[in-house]
Amino acid sequence: MVDKYRVPVAVLVFAVLLTACERGGQAPARASVMPSVSVVTIETRKLTLSTQLPGRTAPLRIAEIRPQVNGLIQRRLFTEGTDVKAGQVLYEIDPAPFQAALDTALAGQARAEASQYSIKARAERAKALLADRAVSQQDYDDADAALKQVAAEIASWKAQVQTARINLGYTKVTAPISGRIGKSSVTDGALVTAFQPVALATIQQLDPIYVDVTQSTSDLLRLRRRFEKGDLQANGADLSKVKLILEDGTPYEQEGTLQFRDVSVEPSTGTVVLRMVFPNPRGILLPEMFVRAEITEGTHEQAICVPQQSVLRNAKGDPYVFVANAGDKVEMRMLTLEREVGDQWLVADGVKAGDRIIVEGLQTLQMLRPGTAVTVKTTPFTPSAPAPAAK
Repeated sequence: MVDKYRVPVAVLVFAVLLTACERGGQAPARASVMPSVSVVTIETRKLTLSTQLPGRTAPLRIAEIRPQVNGLIQRRLFTEGTDVKAGQVLYEIDPAPFQAALDTALAGQARAEASQYSIKARAERAKALLADRAVSQQDYDDADAALKQVAAEIASWKAQVQTARINLGYTKVTAPISGRIGKSSVTDGALVTAFQPVALATIQQLDPIYVDVTQSTSDLLRLRRRFEKGDLQANGADLSKVKLILEDGTPYEQEGTLQFRDVSVEPSTGTVVLRMVFPNPRGILLPEMFVRAEITEGTHEQAICVPQQSVLRNAKGDPYVFVANAGDKVEMRMLTLEREVGDQWLVADGVKAGDRIIVEGLQTLQMLRPGTAVTVKTTPFTPSAPAPAAK
C-alpha cells in the first residue's frame, strides 16, 4: 500500500520541478528584450506665423436720409434694397410754398433795385449842388443815407432769394453717398419735418467694407517682445495683407488690408480694435456679419516644432516629451509650448535641433521611464503645412 502512493507523489514533484526550471530559463530571455520606439529628429525650419481674430463687418460709410424742410412727400423715387448713386433724387417734397417764397423774394429785390436808381441820382445831384452851396449839408446827408439804405435793402432781399432757392432745392431729397439703400420709413403723402429724428431711409456703402476685429493687449505685448528679441521678422512679407474666413468656415475670395490698430484699450475686455478694409464687389459681406480675420504676425527663421502625438502632460497639466539620447536611453524634457501649427506644437523651450523625439502611441509612451534603454528606429515625419491658429 505504501509503494502504491509513493509513485504518484514522485511524479508530481518531478513535474513541479520541471515547470520551475522552464520558467527560470525563460525569465532572462524576457528581461533582455528592450522596448522598441520610433523617433523623429528635430530640425529647425522657417515658419510664417499667423493668427485668427474674431470680428464683424461694418459699412465703409452710412448716411441717414432726413428732410431739411417741412412739407408733404409727393413721390418716392427709388426702389428699396437697390444701389443708388450720390446725387440721385430719392424723395420729392411739395415745392409750391417754397417756390412762392422764392418769387416773393425776387419781387422784393426787383422793387428795391428799381428805387435805387432814383435815390442814387438824387444823391449825386445833391453832392454837385453842395459844392455850389445850393443845398444844405443836411439835404446831402439825407440823400446819401437813403442811398445806403436802399443798398442794404437790396442785399437783404438777395439773401432772402438765396435762402428761398436753397429751401426750394431741399424739396428734392438726394443721396449724399453711393451705396445700398434700405427700406423707406415714409410713403407718398406723408408729412415730414426738417431734421426729424426718424430717418426717411439709410444708405450704406458696402464696397469696400470694413472688418473690425479685437486683439488682446497681452498678444500685442507678446508680439512686440518677440520682434524686439528677433524671434519674429518681417523678411519682406507684407504684414498689412489680411485674409478672411466667413462664418460658415469658407475662405473669402478677396484679400484685405490692415488699415490701423486703435490706440485705446477697451477696459472691460482688455482688447484693442484692428480695422481692415476688404473689397466687396459681389456684395457677399453684409453689415454686422461675423467673420474671422487671418493676420500674418511675422516669420520665425529657426522654428522648432514637435508632433502633437509625442507630447504628454503630467498631473499638473505641464507638457513634456520623451527623448532618446545618444546612448539610446529615455530622457524626459519639459516643454514650453507656444501654439498649435497644423498637427504640431511650436516649442519655445525644452528641446533643440538634433534631439530625437519618441513618437510612439500614447499608451507606449506612458509606459516608458527616464533612463530606460530602448531600441531606436527612425520614423520619417513630414511636417504639415502650418494652419492658422490663435495663441
